[in-house]
This record gives sequence, C-alpha cells and structure tokens, in this order.
Amino acid sequence: MSSPDPQVRAARNRSTPPAVRGPVVAVTGAAGGVGALLTERLAASEEIKQVVAIDERRGECAAATWHILDVRDPAIADKLRGADAVVHLALDLDLETDPAARTAYNVRGTQTVLTAAAAAGVHRVVLCTSSMVYGALPDNELPLSEDAELRATAEATGVGDLLEIERLARRAPRAHPGLNVTVVRPAVLVGGTDTALTRYFESPRLLVVAGSRPAWQFCHVEDLCSALEYAVLEKVDGELAVGCDGWLEQEEVEELSGIRRMELPSAVALGAAARLHRIGLTPSPAGDLAYTMYPWVVSGSRLHDAGWRPGWTNEEVLAELLEEVSGRHTVAGRRLGRKDATAAGAAGATVALLGAAAVVRRARKARRRV
Repeated sequence: MSSPDPQVRAARNRSTPPAVRGPVVAVTGAAGGVGALLTERLAASEEIKQVVAIDERRGECAAATWHILDVRDPAIADKLRGADAVVHLALDLDLETDPAARTAYNVRGTQTVLTAAAAAGVHRVVLCTSSMVYGALPDNELPLSEDAELRATAEATGVGDLLEIERLARRAPRAHPGLNVTVVRPAVLVGGTDTALTRYFESPRLLVVAGSRPAWQFCHVEDLCSALEYAVLEKVDGELAVGCDGWLEQEEVEELSGIRRMELPSAVALGAAARLHRIGLTPSPAGDLAYTMYPWVVSGSRLHDAGWRPGWTNEEVLAELLEEVSGRHTVAGRRLGRKDATAAGAAGATVALLGAAAVVRRARKARRRV
C-alpha cells in the first residue's frame, strides 16, 4: 500500500493539533477578582491542558469547565477528580463582611479544599495569603526573606484568617502524604482590589504616625497571576513572596502621589483608630495602622531564582492605584459619599474624627484620675 502524498500528510497534521500534555488545573473563586484573571490566563496558556473553574456563580471564561458550588461543600472532591493542581482563591477579605462569618468561610473553605484535593488524588494545592503574615514591625529586615518568622498578630483585617490558612498549609502534607502545598504571599495587592491599604490612598491626606518608618511595596494582580502560574507548573514551590522589586519610602510616595501627609502622635492615631472601629464608624481595626507604620517588604528571592520577574514597578503600580481610587473619598478607612466629602471637606472630617476620639480618650483618663 503506497504512503499518502506529503502534502496530504501536512494538511492532516495542520487540522489535528497535538494534544497539550500540561496539567489539568482547578481554580476556586474563579468567577471574580484574581480568580477570574488567573482562569483566563491559564485557559489561554499552551502549557495548561484544561482549566476547571469552581465558584458559586458562573464566570465569563468560556474556555474553562465550570462547576457551581460552595467551596465548603464536601462534594467539591468529585469536581477535583482528574485535576493535577488546585489554586484556592475563594477567600472573603471584604472590609464590610462580619468578621466571624468571614473567618468561618475562609478557614472552613480552605480545610475542605485541602481535604478534598487529597481525596481526589490532586498532586499540588496552591494557596494565596499575603505578605502581611510576616507582620509589620520596626525591627523587620529590609527586605524580609521567605523563611522569615511569621510574626503577625490577628489584630489587622483578615490577618488572623491568613495565619490560620498558613497553619493548615504546613499541616496538610503531614496529614495527607503526597500532597504538595505551595503558599504565595503577595505584597500590597493592586488591580481591582479594595483593602484597608488601598483605601489609605483614598484619603485627602496620608496619615503618618510620628516616629514610624513606612516602606511601601506593591504587587499588581497581573504579577500575582504569573507567580501563581509558575507555582502551578511546578517551576517553584514552598513559601513564595511576590511583589515589585524594591520599595518606596513614605517621602517618595508623597512626592509621586501629590498627597500631603497628616502626622499624628502614635498614641493619638492608634487610640482614635481603635475607638472609631469599636463604635462602628470605620471598618478597619487599629491593627491595620501598623502596616502603614513599619516595613514588611519581601525579597521574592525564590521566584527570582526560578527565573520569574515582575512586569510592574512600584512606581507604575502606585500610579495605577491612584487612578483607580480617583474620585473616592475615605476618612479613617470609611468611605464617604460625594455629599459628605463636599459638605465637610474630607481633610477636615479626618481631623475631626481623630481629634474627637483623642479628646474622648483624654477626658476618660481625667475622670479616672479624679
């Protein structure tokens, strides 16, 4: 029997592209935020065979295989069968969410995903927390290595949840032999995000605590997604810190942003923040202030050693953040409507809120002395 004409063979080869040999990757929280961006990125990658998208609603990525369910549902194990890796991004870090409900969702969801992944025979789980887990402390090295001790406390928004997720990540390989767990810790995340740290730049003045030593390092969501892809493809593993190279001093931030500072004594700033949060005027607890006072810059050396490089600089990410928050008005972490900001003047409102809290604090101390 004669062999086919070479031109016929070439036409057949063009019509049947070779099968992709890469991993099947499941992404939780795939319908929005970082999860949606990562789902689109992985679905477009020639190194990924298939993307399984999991969320409580269907997202827009038509190339993914969608499963609609809550990540706390044990039935998720069935949806993970056949996956080589899972990226768990179904976290609630919304400032307005009830803290107890937020913790219940974040911790239970992570526990369920880790257990389900092990039961389904998944080889690798990638978790995403934050470089905030290192803590913002005056004696932190600049920059911190990935192996630095996690010295954060649960006093800042969502950090207690992230520390518990870190604990689950360390325990999972012992409880489920053969399961590899990688943790990715981004710096201040920018790109469609809303956190206490991004709201800091919505204020008419940048609150600076006297005697503090801020150092600002950002991470664009695009860089986070590329780092997560590195982890999925097993180009790097372990605990990974991700962010722009280097950092910005407070003076550089003020010069680049054009926003002037409002400097307050530590006792006044921390006391006012705690009191305003306690009476429900602001969503951010006093612990969030530490991350604007002291450095928590990371080196990202493991990703760099693996060949990864950020696509954004700190200056570029700050410029994008300022464009995103343009027109928003925040006082001590609380969003103001346009009428509020126009009528009172956001700067005046900030001083009034902080000043009032400080006066109340001094008055109570005076009463205790009498």
